[in-house]
Amino acid sequence: MMKVPALKLNPGKTENNLADPSLASENPEELIPAVSCRDLNIWYGNFQAVTELNLDLYQNRISALIGPSGCGKSTFLRSLNRMNDFIEGFRLEGKILLQEEDIYAPRVDPVNIRLRVGMVFQSPNPFPRPIQENIALGPRLNGYTGDLEELVVDSLQKAYLWDEVKDKLKKSAYSLSGGQQQRLCIARALAMKPDALLLDEPTSSLDPVSTTKIEELLLELKKNYTIVIVTHNMQQAARIGDFTAFFHQGSLVEYDRTFQIFTGPSQKLTEDYITGRFG
Repeated sequence: MMKVPALKLNPGKTENNLADPSLASENPEELIPAVSCRDLNIWYGNFQAVTELNLDLYQNRISALIGPSGCGKSTFLRSLNRMNDFIEGFRLEGKILLQEEDIYAPRVDPVNIRLRVGMVFQSPNPFPRPIQENIALGPRLNGYTGDLEELVVDSLQKAYLWDEVKDKLKKSAYSLSGGQQQRLCIARALAMKPDALLLDEPTSSLDPVSTTKIEELLLELKKNYTIVIVTHNMQQAARIGDFTAFFHQGSLVEYDRTFQIFTGPSQKLTEDYITGRFG
């Protein structure tokens, strides 16, 4: 198959921004699956949004989900922490295993799953409360017995936000810039001590500088978390994704190491999408 030209990815910033090229030869069989999907089918009423999906998402790696609008990637993402349960007509068949536990088994508490799998949405959505309360509220409501002040500091530090807000913790979260608000939302998710972090186009409403900060943050966070990100930005998927999954019309077309997807995909449809022939 003809090789696809690699995307031009900001030469000079490889030390901070490009997906680690050393992972190009990484053998998935040697990695630990954090999430496994088996024969997954998802419907909204009579509309089938995801069809026969089988996929492993690996621990301490960033998996990027790409594909045109309406291809099923966001539906799949939301299924990983049972957010689709709130949508009328939602129905799921198959299994999603989080560390080998079927998260849709009858006796599984969906609230507990949402605590274990954090979610960050497309637009920043901080609570209309002070910055520190955005972090502390969730753990407090869920019975956290540790030092809340320490948890607030730790979460903000992990989100690369502490130095910017440490002198204004009692100010409204709405006083922050858009990029800061999104990092606050990431810190809020981290405060719940999740196993994995899901992000649905988290930088689509942000400027390039804020986008870079979020990407650098995710590259650091993957050392301790499994990360899954939906993005329409091919450059972003190539910069930070260790693995990339290409969806089309509800089906998984191809899933491989990001380097392989962007330099030599096995499917013509993948090549057409990443080279801009459709999308």
